[in-house]
Amino acid sequence: MLPLETYLRICEQTGEEPDPMKMPPDRSEFPKEVQEAFLVHDFLPDNWIEGGYIGKNYSALESILNIFEIEQRQVVLVFLKHIEARNTTKINKELERKRKSTEKKG
Repeated sequence: MLPLETYLRICEQTGEEPDPMKMPPDRSEFPKEVQEAFLVHDFLPDNWIEGGYIGKNYSALESILNIFEIEQRQVVLVFLKHIEARNTTKINKELERKRKSTEKKG
């Protein structure tokens, strides 16, 4: 998801008027459990294998949930897995795009 600040900066640089229908939501606009899922996602370490990203390492999940006193753990975990799936796809598509670009140059 493109951060709101980035979208607004792009609009400013291109001289376009920000379109509320295209404007990405700010994290603060989401329900509490979604905000907590983003928070946990940001704290979990990444897992990489040669040539690709395989998602988050959940070994510290319980500690993070405890530290931030997350109450609705099952709900947060469902949102967390959705965020992770989208993020993993995005990262791997970008890696593939860069790999193909490098192959064309070389």
